[in-house]
Amino acid sequence: MKARAFPVATVVAAALVAGCGGDSPSGSPVPTTTPPGPVEANATVEYVIDGDTIDVIVDGAEERVRLTGIDTPEEARRDTGAPAECFGNEATAFTESLLPVGTAVRLERDVVGRDDYGRLLAYVYRADDGIFVNYEIVRQGYAQPLTIPPNVTFSELMVQAARDAERDDVGLWSACN
Repeated sequence: MKARAFPVATVVAAALVAGCGGDSPSGSPVPTTTPPGPVEANATVEYVIDGDTIDVIVDGAEERVRLTGIDTPEEARRDTGAPAECFGNEATAFTESLLPVGTAVRLERDVVGRDDYGRLLAYVYRADDGIFVNYEIVRQGYAQPLTIPPNVTFSELMVQAARDAERDDVGLWSACN
């Protein structure tokens, strides 16, 4: 299968070079990238499952989306009673803050479009400002990179984002040993 073109990704990759980092006056993380500006939406967030999985509506149908290239710690499981992994609940809360219900998003696929569980694999961008959500979650310290070939378009970018988060001692890098 041939990889999809990433018109948004080219703009985003260029914008990522000028990362700024930091916290807002309210103490909540601010984007570490200069947003490239609005992008055309092709889905709407319906629900955040956890830090790296969301439900969206695409053309009137619900799709479960696994954010490509990242892996967040697991949150507490009510169904099994399993405790949260270190920073799991925080990762989910951060993704919820980036993608509140009703947020218009752009989904971009890589080479393999679905995982073994039938979830759509996608790079996610907020439509109103173009923020590259997958990157932002890693850069703010809420996820680690997860590269599963052949979906490697942004693997180097995610690794660098994790290195930067670790260097800055943010998120799970400061909370989890």
